[in-house]
Amino acid sequence: MRCSVVAIGTELLLGQIVDTNSSWLGEQLAAAGIDSLFQVKVGDNLGRIVSTLRSTLEQTDAVIICGGLGPTHDDITREAIAEIMGVELEMNDEVALVIEQMFTARNRRMPENNLRQAMVPRGAKIIEQRRGTAPGLICPVGDKVMYAVPGVPFELYEMFERAILPDLLTRSGEASVIKSRVLRTWGDSESGLNERLVGVICELEKVGNPTLAFLASGWEGIKVRLTAKANTQQDAMKLIDVWDAKVRSEVGDIVFGVDAQTMESVVLDILREKNLTLAVAESVTGGL
Repeated sequence: MRCSVVAIGTELLLGQIVDTNSSWLGEQLAAAGIDSLFQVKVGDNLGRIVSTLRSTLEQTDAVIICGGLGPTHDDITREAIAEIMGVELEMNDEVALVIEQMFTARNRRMPENNLRQAMVPRGAKIIEQRRGTAPGLICPVGDKVMYAVPGVPFELYEMFERAILPDLLTRSGEASVIKSRVLRTWGDSESGLNERLVGVICELEKVGNPTLAFLASGWEGIKVRLTAKANTQQDAMKLIDVWDAKVRSEVGDIVFGVDAQTMESVVLDILREKNLTLAVAESVTGGL
């Protein structure tokens, strides 16, 4: 299975936003044994988006499109996909209802342009939105496929893991399941962690499954990723649980979170459990 990633947004070309989505997707595809041949950025221009999608689709089996699914006039990924598929955009009433309910739940008026996010290319499958207002899309083009996901990282991550990766593996004929867990650490360097875990790493090199990788993430600390392959999701998670315990036994309490957890979210979770609140003031001098 050959895959490409297309990140959409003029802000990416101007350097106003760093494209971390493509690097994350490349990492996930590699861990799943899927070849990632291209990573392309393109601005908010319908003609150039269509041209880029056609080019990447000609050379790969699947294209993952990040961004351009929002409610504003420059969110034109849906229109580009519809042109590639040769179909019209249609209002999906179920998606529209979900968007309306999200605004109602927050006691906010819904700007009418939010319903643009419920316009779906005919023949596309919806990836339900669970965190934001824009759904993802699975769009068949002959024997190939385009996936579209929001550019907001945490929305993209969730949709990729829940819907896109399983669909890619099914299309590739890969019967096994690949699962990963990221242990987030603080308090030691990458080389220091490697030294602590040298015994675990040697064991893993002998057994071959799961695998362990380090990712230095600046102020987010060092991430330790365990990736296991098995016949079922349950078996893969059992493997990860075993080696998770071995890693923690070597590094101690410098593991502060798992997967998408951040230091801030962990602290807030602890405060909620203890029914405490937190107030933060940047300055109490009024600039004096």
